[in-house]
Amino acid sequence: MVKRGGAEVMQLRIKINMKKPEQIDVVALMPELDNLLFKLLEDLSVADWDKQTIAPNWKVKDVAVHLLDGNLRALSMLRDEYYGEKPDNINSYEDLIDFLNRLNADWVKATKRLSPKVIIDLLKSSGKEYCDFLASLNLNDKAQFSVAWAGENESKNWFHIAREYTEKWHHQQQIRLAIGDEQELLEEKWYLPYLDTSVRALPHHYRNVEGKDKDLVKFTFLGKTVKSWLLYYDNGWELFSSINQVPISEVKIQDNYAWKIFTKGIKREEAIKNSEIIGDQKLGEKIFDLIAVMA
Repeated sequence: MVKRGGAEVMQLRIKINMKKPEQIDVVALMPELDNLLFKLLEDLSVADWDKQTIAPNWKVKDVAVHLLDGNLRALSMLRDEYYGEKPDNINSYEDLIDFLNRLNADWVKATKRLSPKVIIDLLKSSGKEYCDFLASLNLNDKAQFSVAWAGENESKNWFHIAREYTEKWHHQQQIRLAIGDEQELLEEKWYLPYLDTSVRALPHHYRNVEGKDKDLVKFTFLGKTVKSWLLYYDNGWELFSSINQVPISEVKIQDNYAWKIFTKGIKREEAIKNSEIIGDQKLGEKIFDLIAVMA
């Protein structure tokens, strides 16, 4: 029998109690989330379609057609291997964002001529096709596109699909916020997958933040369900879902603010003012710069 010293035993116990986040599977949720969107849009008044969202340049109708573009463009590229307009001179992440912003603006402008009924019908047909395609993928195969905002050069299909879920979730939430119906998607069934996906960007986001060995930062999201994730420093930051250790910094964020932080929907100062940081302020405040969208 090999005897271990006290420090060695303690370290082993800590490692046993360290749990990494699990693979996210939202394949079955995708069509259900779409169905919530269809019902939402079908109940909108004429005035609702023209209401301003927290996306500065987009009204409700603009967000709806952006979701349609997401379905159609993804089907064209991923299923049909047709890429249409390809970017030139993409030498940085910023170049890619500029290209995508131009594509989005062109599409929104062109679809001004579409009626709400046409938009809903196209969302229904393309949404079903896209969800069926995603369901056909092997979750552990390499995705055609990596999740860039999480710092990945290569991603698995499960993470790509989860990223698509966050796109559909937060754009639908933008519409809901504009018309005063935002509580539906804050239910645990819909919101936890959104949060679980978004926080996967934390290690990449904190990559340039100096940490000391065994530093632990806890991020707690407060709503109908309280959920926490943790960053642990060991020659770099790693994400965990649980660790039996007291954090040196804990950030508590209300549900109705978290998604806005991750999608540039709220100013940093306002988000910090309406949250709580216990312990190391500098380590905690970094999360308020996290962007979990291509923006």
